[in-house]
Amino acid sequence: PRPRALLLDEPLAALDSHTRAAATRELAAVLREAEVPTLLVTHDFAEAATLGDTVAVMAEGRLVQHGGAADLAARPVSAFVADFTGAVVLSGVARLGREGLTLVDLDGGGAITSVDRATGPVVASVFPWEIALEPPDGAGSGSARNRLAVEVASVTALGSRVRVGLDGPQPLAAEVTAASARALGLAPGRTVVAAWKAAATRLTSS
Repeated sequence: PRPRALLLDEPLAALDSHTRAAATRELAAVLREAEVPTLLVTHDFAEAATLGDTVAVMAEGRLVQHGGAADLAARPVSAFVADFTGAVVLSGVARLGREGLTLVDLDGGGAITSVDRATGPVVASVFPWEIALEPPDGAGSGSARNRLAVEVASVTALGSRVRVGLDGPQPLAAEVTAASARALGLAPGRTVVAAWKAAATRLTSS
């Protein structure tokens, strides 16, 4: 008999990353064809975004946010949700600045800007692929208003991309092309500048 609903509890958790990616695509096709309401439990945002029409985030037994995956990524209501979506999470205190921008004095030192309006304690989030890395002696290019001097903590190759762990006022991570990583000579201990746009900095009251 055709089920009226499905509950899938971490169906892909035991698979390696390569197999999981292929299985996720296959499962998405099966669910679309079956047209059966499905509740999928996962700790992986990419999996939830690929397989679900609506994503509901639970924390400590409580529903904290639900909506489309793009909405959660663009407007997380808390540091927990921002972290779940894969964003870098920074804490600080916001104050209104010039040109319609908000200045955030980061805990631990340094400051960043955002186009979001906020005052008081906030959580700022930015995705690793929105962060560019520049040499420390460069004048910087483009329209990125946010620039923090950081030290490379780790370099992990991910095919044509490289994930770079960074130590600064607070830990960060950037995702750059392999070509950029080679050009910058990225290695643990190297000092670089992490740069990203004010529009990429999402603010949430903490």
